[in-house]
Amino acid sequence: MFASVPDLLRLAVLPVLGWAAWRDVETRRVPSRTWYPLVALGVLLLVWDALGHVSMATSADVLFFVRVAISLFLVAPIAYIFWLLGGFGGADAKALITIAILLPTFPTYYFAGFTLPSTVTTLGVFSMTVLTNTVVLAAVYPLAIAGRNLLDGDVRFPVVFLGRRIDVSALSTAHGRLFETPDGFSRNGLDIDALRMYLRWRGANLDDLRADPDGFRDPESIGATYEPTDGAVGVESDSPVPETGAADIDTDGGTDEGTALASDTDGRAAAASDTDVGADDQWGAEAFLDSIDGTAYGTTPAKLRGGLEIVADQNDVWISPGIPFIVPMFVGTLLAFTYGDVVFGVLGALGVL
Repeated sequence: MFASVPDLLRLAVLPVLGWAAWRDVETRRVPSRTWYPLVALGVLLLVWDALGHVSMATSADVLFFVRVAISLFLVAPIAYIFWLLGGFGGADAKALITIAILLPTFPTYYFAGFTLPSTVTTLGVFSMTVLTNTVVLAAVYPLAIAGRNLLDGDVRFPVVFLGRRIDVSALSTAHGRLFETPDGFSRNGLDIDALRMYLRWRGANLDDLRADPDGFRDPESIGATYEPTDGAVGVESDSPVPETGAADIDTDGGTDEGTALASDTDGRAAAASDTDVGADDQWGAEAFLDSIDGTAYGTTPAKLRGGLEIVADQNDVWISPGIPFIVPMFVGTLLAFTYGDVVFGVLGALGVL
């Protein structure tokens, strides 16, 4: 294989993005520091390439800067706007912004008898190709959910495309948010991470809650409370808090990147016996949200109470699992390096382009 030094170095994005995709599936958590080395590399390589085009002597020189401008000032802001609107998680947005900086134009890799990528779009903005590939691949996700639901005999439309039904006990390791409220189906149900935070704050688990829901509803039942962590799977309130800290973690599928919370000096969850709970604060929802430094993924007292009623009273619940978006982004990036733009290629094969 032959390629320029910058294009060879840009291949570093693949193992990092692959690792982030694995983390996204397993935990929905990707440390922010994952992207810093790639951003630094991207800036360095961008300067390197720009020096070769700074003369503006040819149309190719001008086109290079146009493509860089589109990547930096269109693709990167799109990622940020999607995050603001809740369409991307923090890690998703940072991954795409990193790609916009590291890969604004198409790299070229020469092999014996062929060149990769095999097709290059007319626009020629690599990060835009990654974005379109990712969106196309992510569109398959609702179809996969629907197929699974149909196999299970769940045929409620349009819920069949948007959620899946699980046993309440599975919420301890599930990702996403409840797709139900006491008033019916809703995509604005309680975030499952926030549910885990609340239970850890109470020093309890799902079995405790379901065994005595009336006791949990009574605000006077709240005594000592504990470090709620950030709701990540596998981190219990009586276990050491992860060294990364919630503030350095991006979560998928929400507008909050995490909730920074205090712990005692040895990193273990700290108990607090002086929790102030109002007499009319059912479930202690307001006291819980007041006790944390953040919003618990957009949770309100009413949303928390509604979610707790669902979890306490039902044996199975519908959840909106959310898309581990870095997974299709990783596959979309692989396709961009090898094939090019999926949409461009399909339209070309159909004779549209």
